[in-house]
Amino acid sequence: MAAPEESLRRRKTGYSDPEPESLPAPGRDPAGSPAHLHAGTFWLTRIVLLKALAFVYFVAFLVAFHQNKQLIGDRGLLPCRVFLKNFQQYFQDKTSWEVFSYMPTILWLMDWSDMNSTLDLLALLGLGISSFVLITGCANVLLMAALWGLYMSLVNVGHVWYSFGWESQLLETGFLGIFLCPLWTLSRLPQHTPTSRIVLWGFRWLIFRIMLGAGLIKIRGDRCWRDLTCMDFHYETQPVPNPVAYYLHHSPWWFHRFETLSNHFIELLVPFFLFLGRRACIIHGVLQILFQAILIISGNLSFLNWLTMVPSLACFDDAALGFLFPSGPGSLKDRVLQMQSEIQGAWPKPRFGSVVRRAANFSLGVLLAWLSVPVVLNLLSSRQVMNTHFNSLHIVNTYGAFGSITKERTEVILQGTASPNASAPDAVWEDYEFKCKPGDPSRRPCLISPYHYRLDWLMWFAAFQTYEHNDWILHLAGKLLASDAEALSLLAHNPFAGRPPPRRATAQTRVCSRHRRWSATRRKPPSRDLTEPESWHE
Repeated sequence: MAAPEESLRRRKTGYSDPEPESLPAPGRDPAGSPAHLHAGTFWLTRIVLLKALAFVYFVAFLVAFHQNKQLIGDRGLLPCRVFLKNFQQYFQDKTSWEVFSYMPTILWLMDWSDMNSTLDLLALLGLGISSFVLITGCANVLLMAALWGLYMSLVNVGHVWYSFGWESQLLETGFLGIFLCPLWTLSRLPQHTPTSRIVLWGFRWLIFRIMLGAGLIKIRGDRCWRDLTCMDFHYETQPVPNPVAYYLHHSPWWFHRFETLSNHFIELLVPFFLFLGRRACIIHGVLQILFQAILIISGNLSFLNWLTMVPSLACFDDAALGFLFPSGPGSLKDRVLQMQSEIQGAWPKPRFGSVVRRAANFSLGVLLAWLSVPVVLNLLSSRQVMNTHFNSLHIVNTYGAFGSITKERTEVILQGTASPNASAPDAVWEDYEFKCKPGDPSRRPCLISPYHYRLDWLMWFAAFQTYEHNDWILHLAGKLLASDAEALSLLAHNPFAGRPPPRRATAQTRVCSRHRRWSATRRKPPSRDLTEPESWHE
């Protein structure tokens, strides 16, 4: 009677064995060779997602640790203490909770007397936690929430230095990462906390919006995206070119047309593969990761492309990612095989924690759907805006990149002179060189991604405006005149090192030709003297 009872038990659990032989040992098929992981589970996917997200967090906090003091510290170009006090004064008739909800940051709860140390503390905490997750591949809700809260605290007080689209993208990705993990357990394979499909679809919805938003803003934006000529100019005029960009810029015209068509295919059509089944979803993930890798090779776009790879990883299940993990008794892959064999065809007994977690994941799905309404309306609008958040927590945002392409490169060149009479014909003006921003035409472009020099990027944007729109340039000029060590640490070359500081400082806007020489025949806006008393202040 044992055989009929076993058969009945299998029918009740929905499991059927097509062969009468006994089941193979976990991790091996009947022939004794290593078995393959089954599709449909995401234990290894969670490990890869957490490690990838932790890597981006690590880079972001490293940038913050190296540059926050100079940018938003006690004597920074735009001190965040002043920003907090002004914000507090503006909302003085509001309660503390209302002020916090308008601009959530834990700096409200900390001492402002030594902001440099406070900013360093936040960055070091982020570096420590992200290092742990990156090395171990395990995390819990508390650790991931701490990373998210720490970085949001910096973004919300970071002024223009943290105004880039990838800051909101990291916060949204990090918020989803909180729901990947168990509440307390620190295990790479928490057996009672399987990866939620709702969270996975949250990541997929994120990459869908990122790519489709980028594609639509191009089609609706610059005409060169429609006539396939944008790539004729992009490599030369992007914010911070790298060495490969120089050679790509000189590619044949047909190659640039192919690049533009491929870009439209990847951003406008491939995102819909997500909804066409497992194989199409995997193809989507592969294409998006390859696309981001190409962008990393062709330019210094900070950690944007590395970050965009993270939600693409949610397209792969354990069977697709198994090749990344070693096989063998006791390995992660072997343990996942055992877990798959244990739960195959049988529902685990309900646990209180599992019920609470399912409720939390369902609430997350409802929240994402609700917050996606304005984002979807923006995508459908002919007046689409890019890189905008609709709530102070940066949970669901709208994205896009390079909706318009500049056709010539414009650079702001900061100069100083030690001449007593700066207007004299024989006055010698010497250039300050930035760490990565193009300046001296004889200097090779830098290779810095995924690291990010925030000042260099803002100098690229400042070239399209006047100094009245970028008051931080006036502060920078004042610090150069005072030979301020913190401000000079943001630069690669100080022409007055070991000498008295300059008497005067100026900023010139120059247009660079396609041959990497400063064009004297093209439009050259007048320089701005930044040393007049009404033009700058500390």
